[in-house]
Amino acid sequence: MEDMQNQPPHVVLLSSPGLGHLIPIIELGKRFLRHHNFKVTILAVTFQASNAEAEVLRSSLCDVIEIPPPDLPAGAGAALATRLCMTMRAAVPAIRAVLSTMQLRPSAFIVDIFGTDSLPVAAELNIRKFVYVTSHAWFLSLLVYLSVLDEIIEGQYVDQNKPLTIPGSSPVRPEDVFDPMQDRNDMQYSECLTLGKAIPRSDGVLVNTWEELQCRDLEALRDQNLMGRVLKVPVYAVGPIMREPDSETGWDSEWVVQWLDKQPRDSVVYVSFGSGGTMSYEQMREIAFGLELSEQRFVWVVRAPTEGVTDAAYLTMGRGTSDDWDGVLPEGFVERTWEVGLVVPQWAPQVTVLRHSSVGAFLSHCGWGSTLESVMSGVPMIAWPLYAEQRMNATLLAEELGVAVRTKELPTKKVVRREEIASMVREVIQLRDGRISAVTKRVKEIKHSAEKALSPGGSSHTALAQVAKIIIGG
Repeated sequence: MEDMQNQPPHVVLLSSPGLGHLIPIIELGKRFLRHHNFKVTILAVTFQASNAEAEVLRSSLCDVIEIPPPDLPAGAGAALATRLCMTMRAAVPAIRAVLSTMQLRPSAFIVDIFGTDSLPVAAELNIRKFVYVTSHAWFLSLLVYLSVLDEIIEGQYVDQNKPLTIPGSSPVRPEDVFDPMQDRNDMQYSECLTLGKAIPRSDGVLVNTWEELQCRDLEALRDQNLMGRVLKVPVYAVGPIMREPDSETGWDSEWVVQWLDKQPRDSVVYVSFGSGGTMSYEQMREIAFGLELSEQRFVWVVRAPTEGVTDAAYLTMGRGTSDDWDGVLPEGFVERTWEVGLVVPQWAPQVTVLRHSSVGAFLSHCGWGSTLESVMSGVPMIAWPLYAEQRMNATLLAEELGVAVRTKELPTKKVVRREEIASMVREVIQLRDGRISAVTKRVKEIKHSAEKALSPGGSSHTALAQVAKIIIGG
């Protein structure tokens, strides 16, 4: 047998289904591979329904072991969070079998929040175990503090007449709570409670943010008089961790880039609602008319409309065809806007688009991955939250960080009309009197702080090195 002491540390990362979980897990794995020369294995539980998901796995650079989705019992919950939790719980035996039979013993096991049911497996095998929160520190605080809120607050959170208080962090408005908190009688709420209670059973938490961006929340999570008394384990801010353009291989995207090449600098608004976001037929029409009314250039990634469920495409992204959107846009819209607009079916190379010099705004669902991609491209946002923790994200971006404008009312509560859409697009995309807009100036400042955090000696670079040192120490 080969001398184990000559082998590199072996990190195994577990991803739950969906691009929003898979991409940040893979990108974290690449950091360990490139910066610390670790052997990295990705365990990916997938629903095997997405072409995009398969392409991301093929281009991961890490060893990948796909775990087919287990069969869920009849009557399993329909809510996305419930399905993810039940799927990952049912996959534990397969995950245990993989971990216990690996030729090179894992030095550490890192899971996303939906994979916390597998943490006891790492404890059984005496492997260091970490949770990777792919969102931000404010979200982590609410998730961990949920068990306390559950005891002290009566009735539905959304019916409270004042914001929910989190020690050391900004309060959360009732309308901004993440989806599983919308109804305390739904199964996904109890599942979410379980997730929050499981995180402190790890050896530490990695979070996809950086010290300079959220110093107050991070300090509270470490302070034993504040959130530290609930979390109880170290927190490492290692972000922003996000896709690079070289991760978007295998796609025929040159035609999109060629169109952007012909447009003036900072003149295009990019419109996309993430890998899973969908909306009603009526709202799609209003967006179309709003873009046309704004008289600004645009690239719009269009997906088939749905009624009532805003995360309908999350687990099937990439399976559809261009026929899914044909006929759902206003009659004559494509013909009227062909000189200034580009309609793209299903998917676009988002990082490549955002980093193009002609793109000056991003109308976004505010998923944290897309948010980081926009910030690191220096592109301000128009916040359009749809599901998960995106309402929190929109509030953070518009009201605390100042890198976005947002709708007067939540898009999930009321159809946003074309006039408001046009006004927001013009506000972000147009320069006032030749001066840079306030949101554009602010996003470029935050981009600079993120680049500093990632550079050698920066806070995130140092934090990941600390984690690597702990893993090497065994």
